[in-house]
Amino acid sequence: MSASQETLAFQAETKELLSLMIHSLYTDKDIFLRELISNASDALDRLRFESLTKPALLEEDNQFEIRIEVDNKALTLTISDTGIGMNRDEVVRNIGTIARSGTLELRENMKSAATPSAQSELIGQFGVGFYSAFMVADKVTLLTRRAGDTAATEWESTGDGTYTIREATKLGRGTQICLSLSSPTSEDKSKDYTSRWRLISIIKKHSDFINYPIYIKEHGEEDPETAKTDNAQYNDVDPHGDNVPVNSMKPIWDRSTSEISAADYSEFYKHLTHDWSEPTKVIHFRAEGNFEYKALLFIPQTAAPDLYYVAPKIGLRLFAKRVMVMELCEELLPRYLRFVRGLVDIVDLPLNISRQRLQEDRHIGLIQKKLTRKILETLQETLDKEPDKYLSIWKEFGRAIKEGIGPDYENKDRIIPLLLFQSSHDGEKLTNLTDYVQRMKPGQEHIFYLTGDSRNIVEHSPHLEAVKDKGYEVLYLVDSVDELLLQYLTEFDGKKLKSLGKGKISLASAEEKEETEKTLLEKQDEYKDFMEFLQKDLDSYVKQVRLSERLTNSPSCLVVEEHDYSPSMERKLRRGRTGPYPRRVLELNPQNLVVSRLRERHAKNAQDPLLHDAAGLLFGLALLAEGSELPDPIQFHRSASEMFSRAI
Repeated sequence: MSASQETLAFQAETKELLSLMIHSLYTDKDIFLRELISNASDALDRLRFESLTKPALLEEDNQFEIRIEVDNKALTLTISDTGIGMNRDEVVRNIGTIARSGTLELRENMKSAATPSAQSELIGQFGVGFYSAFMVADKVTLLTRRAGDTAATEWESTGDGTYTIREATKLGRGTQICLSLSSPTSEDKSKDYTSRWRLISIIKKHSDFINYPIYIKEHGEEDPETAKTDNAQYNDVDPHGDNVPVNSMKPIWDRSTSEISAADYSEFYKHLTHDWSEPTKVIHFRAEGNFEYKALLFIPQTAAPDLYYVAPKIGLRLFAKRVMVMELCEELLPRYLRFVRGLVDIVDLPLNISRQRLQEDRHIGLIQKKLTRKILETLQETLDKEPDKYLSIWKEFGRAIKEGIGPDYENKDRIIPLLLFQSSHDGEKLTNLTDYVQRMKPGQEHIFYLTGDSRNIVEHSPHLEAVKDKGYEVLYLVDSVDELLLQYLTEFDGKKLKSLGKGKISLASAEEKEETEKTLLEKQDEYKDFMEFLQKDLDSYVKQVRLSERLTNSPSCLVVEEHDYSPSMERKLRRGRTGPYPRRVLELNPQNLVVSRLRERHAKNAQDPLLHDAAGLLFGLALLAEGSELPDPIQFHRSASEMFSRAI
């Protein structure tokens, strides 16, 4: 053993997180073994994958296995694997610190979790499952050697805020984790993790499907009372079969769906994803014919923390004849379905296939089409038969699903019925386009919508006044992705989608149209001079001033032309940028008392200085009503103060 040893302190937030895990997650401590076996399985997967291109990593040892040794007298439990192992830098990065991007969020979630069981579900979600060992151990010692290296590293901690790390020696590659167990109390004998039978029961429950053999070797004498109780439950397993695997090892995706319970699917999902909540939906099928493959897919309960980041880690696991050849295969699903987890096992795929070859393989493209269609069909079936469950899926992944409208033109007609929107029809329930069309009023020609930053801003927008007076329903498009969606979703069921913030709006019926146009022409003549004044005064911000058919109460609003960016899109594009604002169209409500009084004042004295302040207020109020920023807040404040002082 080398003398070069360092004692390092955990970061403050890591220490706090350890304390929360050790003292708060007390309802089901068995999960520590599930976590450590799952990590060992991942290490074996990585070695098998890397050895495809670097056979020397196997070091003439082709054994892929997990071994568990228990010592009843010393109260130790050791989990070893012959996987990829770690070097010193990897130990520090992966074991020595939990300080990653999700740590703060995990700490807050654990503090606010309503129940201990809810807390335990957070462990794997943030990749800190290794630390669950401290729920049952007073001390954890890790000894590891990376495949291909000669030096080993030992890491040790009691979970008290510090850890030691040193150079060491180890025969063979892989990782060995030794837990110095806490002594079980007399009231809690069932938690004796030196019991072979107890360990078998946990493995059978949580890790039976692991694709590598798990062996258990026992030293010392087992508590006879514990052995007697557990033997009654597991009398079909040889208690002295040190070289007999205690897990079945048959991949769950190879089994018939009729043989698999919901609990089996759930346990495999947790092992695969390290997300310890239940999957919302399971999709398991086998494709046969000239090109055979099996797929096992899951729709999670909650979105991954990085799902909507610029470059999240996405993809399904790709297997060839039960051997993992790619941990994240992006080519198997379109990007908008990146929230789906799972795997695909292809019978005739070469084990050493390259990513370039994979991208060029026409069979992969066919599999992607089949998987995509299967997922969309499952979502549609869930919407039709289990609307509450679909709503929970939509709340987590709806934004991602909306992204598919543009790039996946082939499935556009399958995606559109899945879309849900907020609406003026109901303050709480979401609606789809099919239900909207069924509720349309007689004579209504368009599906009306308005984009914005929030429902509160949109539903109180002056742009909705005339439409609401007619009793027409309006869709509130307030997701960040909705602007992109509208580039491709322009009509549904023969009805054009119409923005209430773009172009001109005419809601008059055929009988009312002639009278409305006549009245508007008369008003335009009446307001011509005043509108020209406003145009000149606001020329830096306004390219046209006209009378409105969409306003019934508010004095003014701002609109854009049909093919211009909406205000909400413009705000998104301007974030972090400076420069002039795009010029807009200012619409006036001639029925509004403020507007009519200002016109009269202008007619009496076009040089009245108050009119300049009034013009700025009309423009500024219209900006505020739609949620936009004022280009000159100081001038707006001065104009408002001047108007108030004159009014008082």
